[in-house]
Amino acid sequence: MSTHTDKIALITGAGAGIGRALALAYAGQGALPVLADRNEEGLEETGRLLEQAGCDSLAIAADIGKPEQIEQLFRDLDAMLGRLDILVNNAGFGIWKSPYDLTVEEWDGVVNTNLRGAFLCSREAAKLMRAGGGGAIVNISSTRAVMSEPNSEAYAASKGGILSLTHALAVSLGPDRITVNAICPGWIETGDYGKLRPEDHAQHPARRVGRPEDIARACLYLTDPANDFVTGTHMTVDGGMTIKMIYDE
Repeated sequence: MSTHTDKIALITGAGAGIGRALALAYAGQGALPVLADRNEEGLEETGRLLEQAGCDSLAIAADIGKPEQIEQLFRDLDAMLGRLDILVNNAGFGIWKSPYDLTVEEWDGVVNTNLRGAFLCSREAAKLMRAGGGGAIVNISSTRAVMSEPNSEAYAASKGGILSLTHALAVSLGPDRITVNAICPGWIETGDYGKLRPEDHAQHPARRVGRPEDIARACLYLTDPANDFVTGTHMTVDGGMTIKMIYDE
């Protein structure tokens, strides 16, 4: 029996990409994935894929950038299921725009979804987990928390904040037997993997670009109850790119 059998796992941003892979991975391990996303069409497609795989799921449309919708999400989840074992804060987006031109509204949109949303979801999830005797939270950060490309200020700030939020929550929620960790993905291709160039793969020490399933396997490790000694830290899953020295030739 899988260590995730009969667990209830809430995955935000489950309508596509990494979130969809997480839903399929947890369902494959015997958990019930609860899918949250503001994209209702994406939620329906993830639900169809799970159904085709013979797996149950529950979908709740919610915009993680809006506090009132987060509160309603958890009211609905509590009413329907009454408990929660796992939360993966995956919902997020970026705006690539010069800091000279980035508006306050654009900054707030990114930070409120990626960082504030992760905090509010964690807070509400922790209430259910505490009542149930514990649980596990995983925050999806990014290698952009520690290294940057130009014009990524809002995204980088939000993902860096997630790392600090992770270790703060781990300390605060530890007495309630709730672990809190983060994953920093590098280049994870969520589109057509076959269209990648040989040089895209070759620049990685691992010799390939990442797939959403790479992040899913890391999440399964961090939410395995046997790994409850791992908390307050972050795991970089990037094919070795952040440790590679690069020189202009």
